Amino acid sequence: MEQTEQTAAADAATWWPGREPEPGPEAGVWRFSAVSNEASVPRTRHAVRDRLLAQGMAGERYQELVDDLLLIVSELVSNAVTHAAVLSPEVVCELAIAPDRVRISVVDGHPYRPKAQENDPARPGGRGLLLVKSITLQAGGECDVERTDAGGKVIWASLPLPGPAAGAGPADPDDDPDY
Repeated sequence: MEQTEQTAAADAATWWPGREPEPGPEAGVWRFSAVSNEASVPRTRHAVRDRLLAQGMAGERYQELVDDLLLIVSELVSNAVTHAAVLSPEVVCELAIAPDRVRISVVDGHPYRPKAQENDPARPGGRGLLLVKSITLQAGGECDVERTDAGGKVIWASLPLPGPAAGAGPADPDDDPDY
């Protein structure tokens, strides 16, 4: 009798209770629009946090990812309302959850393409994009700035979802050294 990998995995979960793979977050794309002002920074961060939690990213397994994403959202929206508000009365944040990644992006109507500044302790600010880039790369993700069709820009960061929780144990008894 021939089994597909999906059927074999389902059978293994039935035979070895407690060793089922943890479900990941539910995939989807959500957009949050806000007026370009300082009050939009915490509002957008809270909206993104609430959506991440509603999609299944609550708990210890996702805590670092959620913290990183919320810091990234805060920095990107803050930059947009600080530097682009004159030409962009609205800022749009997009959250996209895929089976293996989460992408956060912020779109504004200003054509200026920002660059991450060098870390200069003498400057009082200008480290937001440097921080976003550092967090993203440390998490194994990627980030970039792209032009929109309307002449503005989208700044995005994509981070990988964490693997199974530590201590979940192997799903297959052949992988268990104590069996």
